[in-house]
Amino acid sequence: MPFWYSNSKLIWLLSPFSLLFWLISQLRRALFCLGIKSSYRAPKPVIIVGNLSVGGNGKTPVVVWLVEELKKRGFCVGVISRGYGSKSKTYPLFVTENTNPIEGGDEPVLIAKRTNVPVVISPNRQQAIELLLSQAECDIIVSDDGLQHYQLQRDLEIVVMDAERALGNGFVLPAGPLRELPSRLKSVDFVITNGGKNQYSDAVMYLVPHFAINLKTNEKRQLKEFQSGVAIAGIGNPQRFFTMLEKLGIQLERTQAFQDHQHFEASQLEKLAENQPLFMTEKDAVKCQSFANDNWWYVPVDAEIIEAEKQGENLPHFWDKIDKLVAQYRNG
Repeated sequence: MPFWYSNSKLIWLLSPFSLLFWLISQLRRALFCLGIKSSYRAPKPVIIVGNLSVGGNGKTPVVVWLVEELKKRGFCVGVISRGYGSKSKTYPLFVTENTNPIEGGDEPVLIAKRTNVPVVISPNRQQAIELLLSQAECDIIVSDDGLQHYQLQRDLEIVVMDAERALGNGFVLPAGPLRELPSRLKSVDFVITNGGKNQYSDAVMYLVPHFAINLKTNEKRQLKEFQSGVAIAGIGNPQRFFTMLEKLGIQLERTQAFQDHQHFEASQLEKLAENQPLFMTEKDAVKCQSFANDNWWYVPVDAEIIEAEKQGENLPHFWDKIDKLVAQYRNG
């Protein structure tokens, strides 16, 4: 909501509801912390990759980056997710790159495709982990989202934040974009800011595009080969994708933003770019591949994550934590 990032009077009208939201969420967290409500401890270490604010922070690229880095260090990794937007008849569901995104959700299918690790979705994270460990050998489990899912105990927490929008007006829902107050950041292990540095950054992520891939033929082309086109995006922050393309020198004749996790139909897109390239995100492409036209292209991005400070040691300390964590679980 635009007013989340302004000084709109609407904030104060909604603030009583935000107070109620905060009280309920704080009570719920306290019940888990005190052991009054039961929580689940997995037999393997769990890393949460989540957000303090809603939508468009860049969580999925961080999950992909984290999984790939863990694999480079010799760990067997599994991923669990709630599977937001999925419509499977049964849960938990084992997701592969060939799973229908309507059933498996766009982000879990994308993660499975990019990382080639086992991915399981379920609103019940315990059931997801139990299925994952029954089907695959894992040293460590990465939870895609779930920072506020206190029913699942965790060993490390990573928060991903849009560097520019940050925490918005600082209010929790619905007056602001936050699920918890900014003070929650004091208890997380690592903060990655997307697109630049701010006061909360432990590390900074830049999303780097290298080429475009045709949805029908899988042909790869350098982005500099394109002069113009049309772009669509059904992600949390569509403008970021459009701006990225324009900075690469592609003149966008038209842009169309859709809601996050949008389910597309061919009729929605065919008229947008009849005689010119249609660009979309990789997340959108997994839902459009089955009915794609010849001139539809998606632009995958790789997360490059660097220290927030030039002489920083945050990343080495983070990897040391993980090494010790895995060793601790292995030693019982």
